[in-house]
Amino acid sequence: MRNRNIIGKKIKELRVKAGITQEDLTARLNVLGVDIDRPMISKIENSSREIVDYEIKAISTALKVSIDDLFKK
Repeated sequence: MRNRNIIGKKIKELRVKAGITQEDLTARLNVLGVDIDRPMISKIENSSREIVDYEIKAISTALKVSIDDLFKK
């Protein structure tokens, strides 16, 4: 199966750089109305789970970065 998650590693990089744990990111996303748990965050960061558009938007908000930042190499 083709990997359809190209930003997982960048999400992890930005999360760690911001000093945010997966649990903290999960809590921030839940406050934003995104029903996601820590194992899902782990799978997204490891590129073993696809990520959808509204999750990308919420993650950029939770990490206080632009959507473009998530796609930068």
